[in-house]
Amino acid sequence: MSDPAVPASPDPMEGNLPERLARAIALGGPIPVSQFMAAANAHYYATRDPLGAEGDFTTAPEISQMFGELIGLWAADLWDRAGRPEVRWVELGPGRGTLTADALRAAAKAGFTPPVHFVETSPTLRTRQAAAVPQAVWHDDVEDLPTDRPLIIIANEFFDALPIRQLVRGPSGWRERLVACQDTLFLPIGGATVPDSIIPEHLRDSPVGAIIETSPASVGIMRVLAARIVAQGGALLAIDYGYEGPAVGETLQAVRGHEFANPFEEPGDRDLTAHVDFATLGMVGTASGAIVSGPVGQGDFLTRLGIDARAAALVPRVAPDRERLVVAMGTLFKVLAMRHPDWPEPAGFA
Repeated sequence: MSDPAVPASPDPMEGNLPERLARAIALGGPIPVSQFMAAANAHYYATRDPLGAEGDFTTAPEISQMFGELIGLWAADLWDRAGRPEVRWVELGPGRGTLTADALRAAAKAGFTPPVHFVETSPTLRTRQAAAVPQAVWHDDVEDLPTDRPLIIIANEFFDALPIRQLVRGPSGWRERLVACQDTLFLPIGGATVPDSIIPEHLRDSPVGAIIETSPASVGIMRVLAARIVAQGGALLAIDYGYEGPAVGETLQAVRGHEFANPFEEPGDRDLTAHVDFATLGMVGTASGAIVSGPVGQGDFLTRLGIDARAAALVPRVAPDRERLVVAMGTLFKVLAMRHPDWPEPAGFA
């Protein structure tokens, strides 16, 4: 556990990442897409603050204070109906700390003032988070989270940045998609054939060229968090863009300067993401003994939490923000909750 007064994390990755990846591929052969994505995003987040107009993308908490405030009130309501136990607040990949700062400012009015824990490895972002939430305690991994009380865990645009595996249907079966390199020019290629048994039965006869994406990293983290919630109590709220799979389709993308870019160019200098399979995450929670709610569209979720009333109280200053949060993100973005069996149904799902 890190000293909350002195944010610390591993040193940023040094050197030229494309050259290092090129050398690794030259020595060991093409690497899985998941390995390429993991290395690229580790370097990317360790070396910059990617948020805001000067960065590469903007998240909902940076668009409007309403987003974080509603999440905070959601948590305070759930905590109140659970009997007001002592809990810990956890945010995974908290960006600049804006969501937690807004959430706990609003929740404090209801008496909800839990200790704060962030799971974050980027030294640059830890510095920004320390300015926004000075009392936070930092962790490098979900395995390091405290075990002494229930956890209320927020994962906003967290799972989309975790590495994915891509499987491509070829003329003779399904193959793992790999990344090859020619003079630091990276390109995807077909790899070794994989057994049909790892392909969902209803997708095995997909046409040649079809792509299936899976995220073993997401499943592993969700399994750890579900086990914690079942053992300790509490709940998790996951918000991201995604779908209910498994399904055929390629969603791997890169963003740089608020524009879509080639995900295989300049690894480490652009944000790589993929759509989240909420159905699979939900199945992991259910298999672990947790109760799962959703997914529902973010627009419906925010409306049920009262974003219209909150926007009316702040109009005209935030009227455009309300539209961006509810309309632009309302269908692509989805919300899923997972809770201990003895905790009440969370707001926003019915």
